[in-house]
Amino acid sequence: MTLQSILPPERALFDVPGGSKKRVLEFFSTFIAQNTPSLDSQEVFSRLIGRERLGSTGIGHGVAIPHARNAHCKAPLAGFLKLAEPVDFDAVDGEPVDLVFVLLVPEEADDTHLALLAQVAGIMNDAETRQRLRKSDSQRQLYDTLIEAIERHAEAGPPASP
Repeated sequence: MTLQSILPPERALFDVPGGSKKRVLEFFSTFIAQNTPSLDSQEVFSRLIGRERLGSTGIGHGVAIPHARNAHCKAPLAGFLKLAEPVDFDAVDGEPVDLVFVLLVPEEADDTHLALLAQVAGIMNDAETRQRLRKSDSQRQLYDTLIEAIERHAEAGPPASP
């Protein structure tokens, strides 16, 4: 399963209002439930906020990867948000977050969940990718930049082990 297959252009959201981590997760939960009839916004939000209580998904460099399992999620799905203003996400480096890559997976999708998280982390750990995403000035440019990064990462393959 590839990230391209679970991230359609309409789920790359540009200039999203932030305010707080909670508001960003509420915004995404409402957005995804409006566009995915099987999902309930309150349940999505509850799962995402529950995951955050276990430890922040802010991985550093202004990036967060909120993720959760959902019994009503038939297949993995992703969303990407470029926030209008960075928000405090309790990230590991203490920096505010402006790039948010959200993953929802079916309840039983263990290996898929981990593989998708690894792909996202690999892509978002690239400084050039983060810079290009931040410089995007439209939803289309944001999506195209993200897909190019996903494809580049897929071609490079996983990093060699020491």
